[in-house]
Amino acid sequence: MLTFAASACAAATPPPAPYPPLPSARQLAWQNLEMISFLHFTTNTFTDKEWGYGDESPSVFNPTGFDADQIVTTLKNAGFEGMIVTAKHHDGFCLWPSKYTEHSVKNSPWRNGKGDVIRELADACRRHGLRLGIYLSPWDRHHADYGRPAYIEYFKNQLRELMTNYGPVFEFWMDNANGGDGYYGGARETRHIDRSTYYPWQEIYALIHELQPNAIIWGESAPGSEVRWIGNESGV
Repeated sequence: MLTFAASACAAATPPPAPYPPLPSARQLAWQNLEMISFLHFTTNTFTDKEWGYGDESPSVFNPTGFDADQIVTTLKNAGFEGMIVTAKHHDGFCLWPSKYTEHSVKNSPWRNGKGDVIRELADACRRHGLRLGIYLSPWDRHHADYGRPAYIEYFKNQLRELMTNYGPVFEFWMDNANGGDGYYGGARETRHIDRSTYYPWQEIYALIHELQPNAIIWGESAPGSEVRWIGNESGV
């Protein structure tokens, strides 16, 4: 009787109502991946800098043993579910042959100017079952129009290239570093922006979700971002 009474009571008790905020389907899928890798590979690899200034010549980018399959299988064997690659860091150098700038692999000696790091990694990810994520820095220390309205259109054009030419993207990674000293087309000056108003975040995020509906957006402080780290780059 006690067992029957307990079961009847449990069946009659409704589950508690969900307590908001609730995760979206994208957030739940992202959380279940557990381990994601981050690949920072650009001119900095050859200049031994964490951040490039923006005046680096494309000629310095010339890896002699780049093997996308080796990179991807190493990550896969280590248990990673996805890889985020820095398509463009703050120095503005593009690891794909963007038609909107000459500051890219198309003007490097690597693959005789015919190479595309993002293409090779995207293809390797598909071959080996690893998810591809893209990092595109909002800050660009190379571009002459950074800090002006024209740069926003440039940024969105490059976003379209990356979100439409390389297959499924599971995560789009923003960055919090925006503005400071740089090359800026030869100006060699310091430019400051209000990151809450300069970037039309809602337009940018809507464009990402239009082109890649399953891509989750990482952003430390941009309004509307869906995931972020806990703490900061100092580990606090």
